[in-house]
Amino acid sequence: MICSRYFKHLFDFWASLLALAVLSPLLFVLALLVRVKLGTPVLFCQERPGLGGEPFTLIKFRTMTDKRDAQGNL
Repeated sequence: MICSRYFKHLFDFWASLLALAVLSPLLFVLALLVRVKLGTPVLFCQERPGLGGEPFTLIKFRTMTDKRDAQGNL
């Protein structure tokens, strides 16, 4: 059982590293687009409850604005 956990951990690490390497150009372009369209900050960070109530920090690209139309609607 310990052996399979070790290999799962190893696989998860290398798979995420590979995914980050492959997706980093796309993430960079997305960050530039958010910066041009919405300004700074590019990333949205928020504390949320996780497993067992332990807090974790959610980090994602900022996509929402607070601009309103003439009637005050978002």
